[in-house]
Amino acid sequence: MLGLLFGIVFGFLLQKGGATSYDVIMGQLLLTDFTVLKIMASAVAVGLVGFFLLTRSGYARRHVKEGSVGSNVVGGLIFGLGFGLLGYCPGTVAGAVGQGALDALFGGFIGLIIGAGLFAGAYPYLNKKILNYGRIQKETVHELLGIPEWLAVLAGCIGIVVFLYLLEMAGL
Repeated sequence: MLGLLFGIVFGFLLQKGGATSYDVIMGQLLLTDFTVLKIMASAVAVGLVGFFLLTRSGYARRHVKEGSVGSNVVGGLIFGLGFGLLGYCPGTVAGAVGQGALDALFGGFIGLIIGAGLFAGAYPYLNKKILNYGRIQKETVHELLGIPEWLAVLAGCIGIVVFLYLLEMAGL
């Protein structure tokens, strides 16, 4: 229930911030409008602090999964293709459908379903040949750097705030 609540709030904030607008998303892809980048960086900072507090209080548990270069490349290509062709990512598709955008409903939502079906069909081959290529060990950032988790969260948040400040100072 907590995940659903956070998802609804996040979708609402995406819509209010303008990230469900086709023009704003295309501006981000053309590097002329950085609204989406600012929203996502802010969301990462809030997520860093929120997840840290949720795990510390026992409301969430970390489930670190092993990754691979192959799965990141395939996922990035699929995500980038859909994003570039339609101008929406999966999260903004849901928000745009919620505000009544027919292009998001017919191109995005239906495209997500078709894409998921195609991926599911290709998964056995991809999993055998590509997805497991270049294993990435199962570590968090703070484990990799050998620092306390709170320090990684603090450094990440400070880095994001500085980044957002510099974007604003540059007029982006």
